[in-house]
Amino acid sequence: MKTCLIAGAGPLFGPIPSPADGGLIIAADGGYAHLWRVGLRPDLVIGDFDSLPEKPEHPHVTELARDKDDTDMLAAVKYGLEQGCQVFHIYGGTGGRLDHTMANVQVLAYLARHGARGVLHGEGFAVTCVRNGEMTFDRSRQGTISVFAHSDTAQGVCLEGLKYELRDATLTNGCPLGVSNEFAGTDSRVSVRDGTLIVMWAE
Repeated sequence: MKTCLIAGAGPLFGPIPSPADGGLIIAADGGYAHLWRVGLRPDLVIGDFDSLPEKPEHPHVTELARDKDDTDMLAAVKYGLEQGCQVFHIYGGTGGRLDHTMANVQVLAYLARHGARGVLHGEGFAVTCVRNGEMTFDRSRQGTISVFAHSDTAQGVCLEGLKYELRDATLTNGCPLGVSNEFAGTDSRVSVRDGTLIVMWAE
């Protein structure tokens, strides 16, 4: 599956790994500075450039209007989808302003609705959205994992191989039932039959 790495303008926690050959690299506005510092050259720079002192000198720049509906990150994700990417890794998208972090979780839900998987990497954690599907972890994974309903209800939720398991449960976005679960040293699985889950785990 074709991957897309996107760097946003938020605080950067840890290294940004270079994508596999053929992977797409996008700088979302101030994420250009992050990529430059770690020696990665983006295929595209996109944004309204309110978090950079000036528009970057790059052969492929898409400048967005300051007054717009899509965030710079969502615009970057839409471009990646147009290029056939199915797996997205987003850095510099958490920390700082809480509303920006929440907006990027919504971007993960957007990806899930369009049949792709996005992972937002933060300070010691990662988060994704799963829609009408599943994700698995191998037994080497340690630490905490939390699962929340993003849609009003998420039906047929199963948590397997974790300290606290669920079978065919219904989660709602008004009750944090799935917070602070733990990996248990076995292969594990999170699945949902109908709805969208936010899955957050220690990284």
